[in-house]
Amino acid sequence: MDKKGLFALSPLLVFIGLYLVTSIVAGDFYKVPITVAFMISSIYAVAVSGGIPLRRRIDIFSRGAATGNMMLMLWIFILAGAFANSAKSMGCIDATVNLTLDIMPGSLLLAGVFLAACFISLSIGTSVGTIVALTPIAAGIAHSTGASVPMLTAIVVGGAFFGDNLSFISDTTIAATSTQGCKLSDKFRVNSYITIPPAILLLAVYASLGSEIQSPNYVPEVQYTKIIPYIAVLITAIMGMNVMAVLTLGLALTGIIGIADGSFDIYGWLQAMGSGITGMGELIIITMMAGGMLELIKEKGGIDFIIRGITRHVNGKRGAELSIAALVSLVNICTANNTVAIITVGGIAKRIGDRFGVDSRKSASILDTMSCSMQGIIPYGAQMLMGAGLAAISPMSILPYLYYPAAIGAAAILAILFRYPKKFS
Repeated sequence: MDKKGLFALSPLLVFIGLYLVTSIVAGDFYKVPITVAFMISSIYAVAVSGGIPLRRRIDIFSRGAATGNMMLMLWIFILAGAFANSAKSMGCIDATVNLTLDIMPGSLLLAGVFLAACFISLSIGTSVGTIVALTPIAAGIAHSTGASVPMLTAIVVGGAFFGDNLSFISDTTIAATSTQGCKLSDKFRVNSYITIPPAILLLAVYASLGSEIQSPNYVPEVQYTKIIPYIAVLITAIMGMNVMAVLTLGLALTGIIGIADGSFDIYGWLQAMGSGITGMGELIIITMMAGGMLELIKEKGGIDFIIRGITRHVNGKRGAELSIAALVSLVNICTANNTVAIITVGGIAKRIGDRFGVDSRKSASILDTMSCSMQGIIPYGAQMLMGAGLAAISPMSILPYLYYPAAIGAAAILAILFRYPKKFS
């Protein structure tokens, strides 16, 4: 049975070996296109899923590639691409960057971007919405100041997970508290002890790293009307409007303002939207193939194998908490979706916690924090792909700068090992 479970995970190992290992050996992460790596591992997943007809295997793959959540994400990608490129074409990004450079000293740009990402994600409860809103601005700031585009993008992605992890309206928070049977406010209290200290520490680190960044000597005059689409997107997102409605509103405003001020005509606007959607093509393909491959892994028992293996030797409260952390982390790696990972292992985590006396508030915090940590550092996660796509860089180039997701993962492990916070341990 163990061999079957391990074999069920082999498509993921094929992907890791083909993409990560070969790229490291070549010393170039552009050498092997990630789309090709997913295509080969997806074909392998279909080929080795024996015991059922080929047509049935393809149906399972297609089901995973086209779930309700997956299609919603693809629609967000399409709207985000159209909005980002039409905003860029009308000068919205340039105007926003110029305003930022005008009011904020260069030495505080890195810390300011991180703080903005934390605040917005905490307000709207979604990492994807935060990344869509801030990544183009961060990339523009990087180009204007000579700072690293991957670093600025990583700062936005990292800050986006601050709210994804802590916000009361985040789907991961709701999933974690629902499965563990605790209040949102109680989970927030425990979670804040673990994740806010790393955020404060990184704010200081970013202030130090950005101390030598100089704002340009000349900043063009700010065209305030061109900033309206971004302001509208941020305000409506913070108010809790659905992310698709937010992007649609932003898209409409780029067309109205851009045509009114002569930035483009109606055909130019349509072409800008079309180019933006096309630019998201690779991201959409990766997302669908990853979803299909991971559905086959789940169907063949790969995730169940992980769960059984980790819980086999649990014999104490600390071990129980570590097993919960490992469970949600590994399932998140396999599903590339932190909410799905929490829902998948939430019931098992509750049973483990009840058996060994783990505080439900602590187990909910561990589930949410570790899933957000893993989701923030896997190169095929939706947030990483979205950030890379909007900044026009490789997901792997962002990876070395993802300090916050790594920091909260380390903080969660330390909280388990050192029984912190003591009141909830």
